[in-house]
Order: sequence, then C-alpha cells, then structure tokens
Amino acid sequence: MKIGIIVHSKTGHTLSVAERLKEKLTAAGHPAGIERITPVDENERRLENVKFERPPDISQYEAFVFAAPVHAFSVSRAMEAYIGRLPALNGKKAACFVTKSLPFKWTGGNKAISVMKNGIEAKGGKVVATDIICWEGAGREKEISELLEKFCKAF
Repeated sequence: MKIGIIVHSKTGHTLSVAERLKEKLTAAGHPAGIERITPVDENERRLENVKFERPPDISQYEAFVFAAPVHAFSVSRAMEAYIGRLPALNGKKAACFVTKSLPFKWTGGNKAISVMKNGIEAKGGKVVATDIICWEGAGREKEISELLEKFCKAF
C-alpha cells in the first residue's frame, strides 16, 4: 500500500516525525512519500484565503498520514484549509498526528486531532489512527516511538 505523508511543518518538528514514520512504513513494506504543504502566507487567518505554493497531488497514494503542528490551540490553518479542499477519499485509510509545545494534550492537541479527523471523514476517508506528540515533554521520544508502532500497525 503506497502511503502519502502530507505534512505542514513550520519549525521542522512535525517533519522530523514524518521522516521517521516514512522510514518505518517503508521498512514494513509500505512505500511512502512525504508531500509538504507550504502556505504562501503562514499568518493568514481566514481558511478561504489560505493559498499554497504547490498543493500536493495525492492521486498516486492508496492511504494517507496527515501531520501538522498545533497553532493557537487547534490544528494549523494551512492543514485545516488543505484537508477542506481534498478530493473525495472514497474510503481510503488515513491517520493523523500533531506536534505541540505545551505538555498537556488537552491544550490544543485534542481539538486539533478532532478537526483533522472530522475533515478527513467528511471527505470519505477512514481514520485508522491518531496521535499527539508533546514536543517539550520529557517523554517525547517514547511518544514518537509509540506513534511509529501504532501507525505501522494501522496500515
């Protein structure tokens, strides 16, 4: 199963987890590719005004992982806008994760995952795994390792 890892990463934290996930999925027999979402203006607040430099073409993938940072206690506007513009996913498997600075998952992480999951399901995708990585927490490496295992099993 060819998996597209669709990433919005401003600081590189989310991208670093996505790169490790790509290696793990590939080693498990799932060819994976990373596609970056790059908004023209990182500070655009209105979803309908978010524009992308080159939106990823996802037609080559059979399943997806969507990854983004938490901004202002929810998912980044770029990822929310991108998911809202996806074509129909027609039952394809999808997973999503977010990275965040604050140590508690309830400080934006849960809401971000909910927004992503609802958006994916509204497009007909089947969400098979979710996770939240608290970047500043002492258990970050353990959280990342658990995410890698969980996501590989989901596909």
